[in-house]
Amino acid sequence: MIGIVGGGIAGLAAAYRLQQRGREVQVFEATEDLGGLAAVYETPGDDVEKFYHHLSKSEETIVDLAEELGLGDRVEWRVGTNGYYVDGVAHPLNTPWEILAYPHMSLYDKFRLGMLTLGVDVRGGVPDFDAYEDLAAYEHDTVREFVAEHTTRSVYENFVDPLLDGKYGSRKEEISAAWFLGRVRFRGERDPLRGEILGYFDGGFGALLDALVDAVGRENITTGARVTDLTVTDGHVESLTVERGGDADGESGDPAAGTHEVDAAVVAAMPNVLEELTGYACEVDFQGAVCGLATMEESLLDTYWLNVAHDAPFGALIEHTNFVDRERYGGDHLLYVAAYVQDSDEDLWRMDDDAVRGAWLSEIESMFPDFDRSSVSELRIARNPRAAPIYERGYLDLVVPYHLAEEVGEGVYYAGMASAAQYPERSLNGGVVAGYEVADRIARDGPAE
Repeated sequence: MIGIVGGGIAGLAAAYRLQQRGREVQVFEATEDLGGLAAVYETPGDDVEKFYHHLSKSEETIVDLAEELGLGDRVEWRVGTNGYYVDGVAHPLNTPWEILAYPHMSLYDKFRLGMLTLGVDVRGGVPDFDAYEDLAAYEHDTVREFVAEHTTRSVYENFVDPLLDGKYGSRKEEISAAWFLGRVRFRGERDPLRGEILGYFDGGFGALLDALVDAVGRENITTGARVTDLTVTDGHVESLTVERGGDADGESGDPAAGTHEVDAAVVAAMPNVLEELTGYACEVDFQGAVCGLATMEESLLDTYWLNVAHDAPFGALIEHTNFVDRERYGGDHLLYVAAYVQDSDEDLWRMDDDAVRGAWLSEIESMFPDFDRSSVSELRIARNPRAAPIYERGYLDLVVPYHLAEEVGEGVYYAGMASAAQYPERSLNGGVVAGYEVADRIARDGPAE
């Protein structure tokens, strides 16, 4: 039996792939909920994600999985419009004429940034169309260094730096240019007359999660099951110890509690869980997220995604129902308020939910004088202390190997967010890729059952 620690998208994808390879699996999820960062809220219509999600055209593995699970016709490709809030004005940045009209960069700045976005290096006067294919080549450059050299200093100071500040705050000077390139160069495709093409599931990402759980089989998944020990004997994984309701010895008669012999173990969780179970210390730092979902009677924005350039208690406003029809949610308008924290001592992380709501609504009122907070019927807040890696320079040197045979023991695998599949940006697609990577290694190298 293959034991899988963690019932998020990576753990479930690993279980699904292993079953396809003829292996018996058992997934142990410590909480009562499956899906991890793909968890959902209820609405009067479809469920909606607690932390915003969409797909880019480059995320092919998760789309292929949806097709296999019978959800191929539920993947919808829509236009996701973008804007940038600067000096009291929300500037749309979707069509060529909107970009040309943006007043905070010169025409030359826009040309250089546009060439970079297209993957063309025009330094020296001879266009190089392959300059940015190898992201790792820019792994040890900072975003500041890279953007100033490959576009202009003005592009960095007037466009990129405020975005970095909203995303990484005090850590922004450490961020790798490879991460930045991954964001702007390879994110997806654009409709030149409308904007970026992004994907979403009819029924939300919860529909994919439900289908994946059904495919794995609920009898092969146990929630409320915390793995407390991973035993390696003579250099090979031997067993997992599972605690249920405080019972780690199985005395309650619960068959999930106690010690389970395993042929291989997949840790599909955050690296702190891996360290607790095996002693393997991952050096990747993570940032936390505080994400609000406002249910509103009126629309706030004219765009789907609005980045905020000034020092606000959030980095972006994302009006989900400017991307997906609000009729799917009982007619309500849904707005995400997205903020990242780099340290648990930051004020936003230490605030209780009521204080966060007050700070956010006051800031939105200052940005949009016509906004009436009474139109907000509910503002739900989700927090995650490890929502995404901090992609600092040299990040690739810090990722956790898929197979930890040398570091921990033969048969111990890792498919969490600190794996190479989540480089240069974390995503649900990366979770599926990580799950598949370890499953294929187990099927190729592990003992047959």
